[in-house]
Amino acid sequence: MTKTVKQSLLVGAIVLVAVALDQTLKIYIRTHYALGEAHPITSWFWLCFVENDGMAFGIEWFSKLALTLFRIIVVGLLGWYIYVLIRKHNPRTGYLVSLALIIAGALGNIVDCVAYGKIFGYAGWMYGKVVDMLYFPLIHNSAGEVLFFRPVFNLADSCITCAVIIILLFYRRDLNDSLEKKDKNAPQSDSKTE
Repeated sequence: MTKTVKQSLLVGAIVLVAVALDQTLKIYIRTHYALGEAHPITSWFWLCFVENDGMAFGIEWFSKLALTLFRIIVVGLLGWYIYVLIRKHNPRTGYLVSLALIIAGALGNIVDCVAYGKIFGYAGWMYGKVVDMLYFPLIHNSAGEVLFFRPVFNLADSCITCAVIIILLFYRRDLNDSLEKKDKNAPQSDSKTE
């Protein structure tokens, strides 16, 4: 088995497992919790059922249809980028894993947007709401109000956020190198003299 095939299978496996876990948790929450219901697992971690029309952490920038189509286009472009990356750039495994997590997170939320409205009978195709359930009220004031961390999010959001942080911390050079257009006829500079 070639390295290209192994890398492609790795990306596919990560996307499949992450989307399956995300959807399993979302469907469980959607079918076992009432909207707005919350249960503390620990003092700093709760499971609850919240829906939103927006992006990660409930942010809303576009119309629902535009956001869903935007996500689909981004996943397609990122999939193409990974395909080209594997074929031409011999990427590091950690970088590929991070990109796979971004695709998985986006796909997890796309499933909600595209299908949940129709499946659960509250909207048409492409107008579903994203199910969020992870809540970490870590810091409270003296009155007991949560100061940090208020947003409720899901596993898909976590995949995207963690992957972006990992890329920014450890793989910025990989990202820059893969996006840089190199002129094959241009003389190569000596990196030691720069």
